Amino acid sequence: MRWIAGAPVSFGVWGPHSGAPDGDGNSVLGALAGAGYRGSELGDPGFLGDPSRTADLFAAHALAPAGVYVGLPLARGRREARDREGFELTCRTLRAVVDRCALEASAPGAPPARVVLADDGAPGLDAPRDPADVTSGLDHAAWLEAVDVLAEAVAVAAGYGLPTTFHPHLGTYVESAWEVDRLLDSTPLTLTLDTGHAMLAGTDPVRAAGRWAGRIDHVHLKDVRTSVCRRARRGGPVPLRQWWSEANVRLGEGDVDLAGVLDVLRRDGYAGWLVVEQDVAPHGGPQLADFTTDQVHNLGVLHGLLDRRPSPS
Repeated sequence: MRWIAGAPVSFGVWGPHSGAPDGDGNSVLGALAGAGYRGSELGDPGFLGDPSRTADLFAAHALAPAGVYVGLPLARGRREARDREGFELTCRTLRAVVDRCALEASAPGAPPARVVLADDGAPGLDAPRDPADVTSGLDHAAWLEAVDVLAEAVAVAAGYGLPTTFHPHLGTYVESAWEVDRLLDSTPLTLTLDTGHAMLAGTDPVRAAGRWAGRIDHVHLKDVRTSVCRRARRGGPVPLRQWWSEANVRLGEGDVDLAGVLDVLRRDGYAGWLVVEQDVAPHGGPQLADFTTDQVHNLGVLHGLLDRRPSPS
């Protein structure tokens, strides 16, 4: 369980953000490689360039591709043509990186790079929702449409020889544990365990690792402070983007029992990527050095947790 990847999201590359002004794709991958990470996810579409450019950057830094995150419009039924075109480009890009990595033989034995599917939510969707409120999700008819959207995405990715996995995410229609259970009951999809999203959606990440053992094939390791969410929402619902970056902290400085999660994964023979993520928002000034320092810290903490003797079960 030593295949550890980073992600551009830890350098402020997410949603409408383009990262720090001193942190382009080349410098971000260089920072991850220099810190000792063995791979990286690809980040937002276009951040690393076209498929050929993206493959060149991964090869230049001897990094293996861990995967790429893709939001799908599960609440809007069938995908429109432009959604399909964007998804195809994402698959082509990941395929190019995978092929280049194999050609360079830079990461023999690396876990598969996965297309990480997720719901992209809907305007005004609250986060986190009450995990006990089963009326807050998609109704039966809408869920069947969502299953069709997912099946189409899986088929497209498979056409490129790429495996998929699904990422439950705050502010979407697959957020709470009951929604994850419904996903696993109604599709053959495997699961990305994101410790931060699980924690803030009301699901203990340690219990989640055990509850969905056998279906988890990708892991995002985040640490979060639950107090930030509680404080932000004290006067009522607040959009996720207004507090999400503040809730994400360096590994070991939040409320997630990372050691417990790793113990369960180790016990169950998990052999996929461990992707370290610390979702941060850029403030408009140079931050590459600070972001890099945080990721060096996170990798050191993770190595320490992996080296410790597992707790008795």
